[in-house]
Amino acid sequence: MVPLQWYIWLATAVFAIGVLGFLTRRNIIIMFMSIELMLNAVNISLVSFSHYLQDMRGQILSLFVITVAAAEAAIGLAIIIALFRNKATAHVDEMAETKG
Repeated sequence: MVPLQWYIWLATAVFAIGVLGFLTRRNIIIMFMSIELMLNAVNISLVSFSHYLQDMRGQILSLFVITVAAAEAAIGLAIIIALFRNKATAHVDEMAETKG
């Protein structure tokens, strides 16, 4: 049986990769993929704690997180396509319309 600490280290590493990708890249598609990585890291920790505590609530909550992430990805990609049609770029720095 794999110890709980290994899952927590894995979730920490995946979350750190997501944060690093979000902060360093300026491409909006890669930024959305980094957000998805961070949400998946949270799911890994939820499922691992749920298995360790012998409780199903963490696994059920991870299903809700996956559902919200799918909706966020669909809406986010629709916004990206609309911005790309107007501006013809996928870089955040070059989109002047997003500034308030």
